[in-house]
Amino acid sequence: MVQKGMNRLSLAFLKSRLSLNPHPPEPPPGLQPAGVLAPVFFADDQPHLLFTQRTMTVRDHRGQISFPGGVQTAADPDFLATALRETQEEIGLAPGEVEPLGALTPVATVTGYWITAFVGVIPYPHDFRLNPEEVKSLLLLPLAGFCVPQRWNSGDYTYHDRIVRVCCWKHQGTVIWGATARLLLDLLERLGENPFPGGKDAPCVD
Repeated sequence: MVQKGMNRLSLAFLKSRLSLNPHPPEPPPGLQPAGVLAPVFFADDQPHLLFTQRTMTVRDHRGQISFPGGVQTAADPDFLATALRETQEEIGLAPGEVEPLGALTPVATVTGYWITAFVGVIPYPHDFRLNPEEVKSLLLLPLAGFCVPQRWNSGDYTYHDRIVRVCCWKHQGTVIWGATARLLLDLLERLGENPFPGGKDAPCVD
């Protein structure tokens, strides 16, 4: 069932299921706006996603696996510009090499960020150039792997004496959780997949 669904995830299908929203909602007061790119590429005709593993020297989310991106600056005209600028700074991928397909629903984090993600097609293979201060390594993972229900779960996480419920994807030692996991569930739902009970509306707040 999952494999059949993945076989139909051509570039044309992704474009038909994602709608670029030029005006995502503004962040609530007190949250730092940020933009990230969910990079999609095709290898052996199968869609894959690119992630970064953050270094242990960044201010927040140290060592976590996430999409490339960062905090919006006054010079950025919109969240997409933020995502593309930060992606270039982190992995050396120029904005002109990205074909934006659509925006996902913004998510808020307990660490105080308001994250707007954009799905975009990137070239592959590519000579990525990692910023050693921010990115430890890249992970290139097949989209089909996120449609396996057994790899998803949720659990409690303590942050500054506050206990929150988080979504988590695990496979062969790789763990993706928090805001990135929620963005993944949103993307999967838009593609007609729901491997986790409740999907993007599951009781996971970070």
